[in-house]
Amino acid sequence: MKATIYHNPRCSKSRAALALLTQAGADVTVVEYPKTPPTRDALAALLARAGLTPRDALRTGEAEAGPLKDADDARILDAMVVYPILIERPIVETAKGVLIARPPERVHELL
Repeated sequence: MKATIYHNPRCSKSRAALALLTQAGADVTVVEYPKTPPTRDALAALLARAGLTPRDALRTGEAEAGPLKDADDARILDAMVVYPILIERPIVETAKGVLIARPPERVHELL
């Protein structure tokens, strides 16, 4: 099975999800989104496929999230493209769907 993980190697949850995918034998494409953030359109499509709004996928604990408290989805999406650290991680995509793998064991839903 093919899988794509939008991964931050500094994140323990992201590392754990990647390990679970690998252990399951998935053919994993790793996108280190802090270095290579998705385009606005790609991120919007990914979130839509997951059934998530940009606010659902916003890491509210990050300093850059403060000004987004009352922002609409379009503004949050724009901020995520400029500051990819705002994107909740890891996001995993397979032919079965897309989800935020928190906890990491959620990847099993896509295998």
